[in-house]
Amino acid sequence: MELASYLAGERWSDHPACTHPLLAALARLVNDNTSDESRAQLVHLVPTIIGLTSDDLRLDARIALRCATTALPVAAAERQLALAVSVLAAEEMLARLEGAPSGQLSERSRRAMEEVPHAAEQARRFSRAARITEKGFRRYAAPNAVQLSVVGIVQACITDPDALLRRLLEEAIDDCVTLIRTPERTTPAPAHA
Repeated sequence: MELASYLAGERWSDHPACTHPLLAALARLVNDNTSDESRAQLVHLVPTIIGLTSDDLRLDARIALRCATTALPVAAAERQLALAVSVLAAEEMLARLEGAPSGQLSERSRRAMEEVPHAAEQARRFSRAARITEKGFRRYAAPNAVQLSVVGIVQACITDPDALLRRLLEEAIDDCVTLIRTPERTTPAPAHA
């Protein structure tokens, strides 16, 4: 993130204004929890995060959802409930922000929850009783989802946690690019003859 601030012409900082705060937090966590030899593979991502910023809460929800659905299937049992709640909270926030029906899961979320049926059921019971505000989601739920996810991957019994962390960051960046740089259509596209 310090290199991103420099390349963007900002003051040297690991919290640059040129990158969405939650995406920057994910990048810092991935960097800090990756081995020295794998860290070099993250450098090529720096230019891709410059300019990825927006006040759109959907960005926070997409980053949190990407993190939680990536970590949930590999995380230790003691982290699964919190990650499953994070999946449901992010899906609920996205539904609210996009005007979609509540309680429906994306295919990716459904697959991740199916991997941990006990935690998924507990999370559904917990989530029925809780309703998070937009401010609470941005300030607490989304950052917690990112933190829990990275720690869950780092501590998972998997062959190459560095590769999964790198893939998570790459996919979160792609999600942000799609949301920020894809103009919303307010009118239907004209039909071609």
